[in-house]
Amino acid sequence: MKSLLFLLALPLLAADYKAGFGRIDITPAQSIYLSGYAARKKPSDGVLQKIWAKALAIEDNKGNRVVIVTTDLIGLPRTLADQIGAEVEKRYRLRRNQLLLNSSHTHSGPVLRDNLMTMFDLTPEQKRTITNYSQTLARQIADVVGAALGNMQAARLDLGHGTGSFAVNRRVLTPTGVKGGVNPAGPVDQDVPVLRVAGVNGQLLGVLFGYACHNTTLGGDLYKINGDYAGFAQANFEAAHPNATAMFMLLCGADANPNPRSTVALAEQHGASLAKEVTRVLAGKLTPVTGHLRSAFHTAELAFAPHTRETFEAESKESNWFKQQRAAEMLAAYDRRAPVRSVTYPVQGIRLGKSLTLVALGGEVVVDYNLRLKREFPGEELIVAGYSNDVMCYIPSLRVLKEGGYEANDSMIYYGQPGPFAEDVEDRVMQMVYKVMDRLGRKR
Repeated sequence: MKSLLFLLALPLLAADYKAGFGRIDITPAQSIYLSGYAARKKPSDGVLQKIWAKALAIEDNKGNRVVIVTTDLIGLPRTLADQIGAEVEKRYRLRRNQLLLNSSHTHSGPVLRDNLMTMFDLTPEQKRTITNYSQTLARQIADVVGAALGNMQAARLDLGHGTGSFAVNRRVLTPTGVKGGVNPAGPVDQDVPVLRVAGVNGQLLGVLFGYACHNTTLGGDLYKINGDYAGFAQANFEAAHPNATAMFMLLCGADANPNPRSTVALAEQHGASLAKEVTRVLAGKLTPVTGHLRSAFHTAELAFAPHTRETFEAESKESNWFKQQRAAEMLAAYDRRAPVRSVTYPVQGIRLGKSLTLVALGGEVVVDYNLRLKREFPGEELIVAGYSNDVMCYIPSLRVLKEGGYEANDSMIYYGQPGPFAEDVEDRVMQMVYKVMDRLGRKR
């Protein structure tokens, strides 16, 4: 009854856009290694919850189009994202700047090729399973883009904001360095942006919502495939709105964890609380989104701190297996006379008139970037996402880099990167953000 009253309360308005949703089940058909936790020593042993790729296609009245894809995955590597982008352009004539790929960063989803491979000691058969899954996944994501484009109808978009309740900064500063834990005084962003997509008759077609919190309620002791709190939030919302599609976008939450965490019951609890907040936002006052679509996609080179061959020759002799693996990769690069000095970094922007700008950053982005962009673009209605288009490693701010700890240093081992970034990392990211924002015609 509440859903019916909600729909009847929407006025009939002319549509500025066409919009359509698509979805496809991407749950692995066989046992596969789960990504995100180095402590795992065996493949998955079942499915707790199906995982999905979902797409939202939007077209303005001049024929400009964009498609936003969300996935219940650890993060798409650049090689896979480029393959998907090429297939989408071939099939649907969508350029790379018109396709945004975001991952929820669930640590209960499958390992993908070329992503966090240093984290696991895999047999040839297990590697083939991962390669085959990744190839199938690329086709599935291209398919779901087509489904969303094929489902487009006249639609109206509205934006609202809610407040999350369970994200907490996980970086604890101690006399001996930064430790992982619970830091209530540390920076977080509890904003829950909600984009409602409805038909001109008021029918709710779907929602796109986000939150800046690591999708890690569950630990490495669970071997069943699922989407963690983000998966439960989407499923909870869709159960209450059977004809609508719920899409979750992970924002800049690399240094925030759910609190409390560690059980399936808590993952379900956090998901339910997030879905409830999205529903609350939809029942309140929303701001219409209007205007023409613009999109931009640029890359920058982020430099690593200087290193030498001797650095990794010494590391190869350490007892830590993960460091040995990283050292072997770096030494092989030196042997090819191509030592890893930088990484290519994607920054994408989608602007809907003057109503909304979505900035999508690659990698595991700490919350400082989200907060800084909102400060430096005060006249913009911004949604700032991480985990988009490539997840190559953590992206620390200068503050986090100088403080050290997992996000700045140790995580690079598992990503197979040579070490911490140079101190201009934040400046380089922000320069590219400004370039994208200028290209989109930001407010001045």
